[in-house]
Amino acid sequence: MSDAHSAWTLPVMLAGRHVRLEPLRADHADGLRLALADGDLWRLWYTAVPAPEGVEAYIAAALEGQAAGHMLPFTVFDAEGAVVGCTRYCNVAAANRRLEIGYTWYARRVQRTALNSEAKRLLLAHAFEDLGAIAVEFRTHWFNHRSRTAIARLGAKQDGVLRNFNRDPDGAFRDTVVFSILESEWPAVRKHLDFQLAHGGAHP
Repeated sequence: MSDAHSAWTLPVMLAGRHVRLEPLRADHADGLRLALADGDLWRLWYTAVPAPEGVEAYIAAALEGQAAGHMLPFTVFDAEGAVVGCTRYCNVAAANRRLEIGYTWYARRVQRTALNSEAKRLLLAHAFEDLGAIAVEFRTHWFNHRSRTAIARLGAKQDGVLRNFNRDPDGAFRDTVVFSILESEWPAVRKHLDFQLAHGGAHP
């Protein structure tokens, strides 16, 4: 892996007032299982959330993706230091200065709170301001209407729909909706997120 590629997947901690993003580790498994139990998140068929018994394999796959140079996974902690979910950079393409923010899920108690807005603010700032990304993507299932609304509320623009793009765990093909934020759009998106956070930070 080249130095340029490794910089994009180099473990880093990102912290704010409401949230702390730490590099994902194997010993986060128990905390992630507790977060999953708040809302039985793995039962939502249109999301890629692990079942409690699959957490170790989920972590291992994420860390393998990081070692291969195309992922940077984080464990999400709330202000009190409790594990409340996961997120990651994925589809990292350092040579093209692009990445995706995905695999994001949160315990029900912190959904639609300032924690999510601040987590996205931290991830986007690191991508654009530290790594020099020219575009950050978000992808979600066609039927995940809450996720689509939340991504649009960030200020991301919908690029299109990838029809029959990949398969769900049950083998059914899924349509994937793609959004992005460009480097030139980041200052306005940053201002929008800062305004949200200054006024309560609730996010759909």
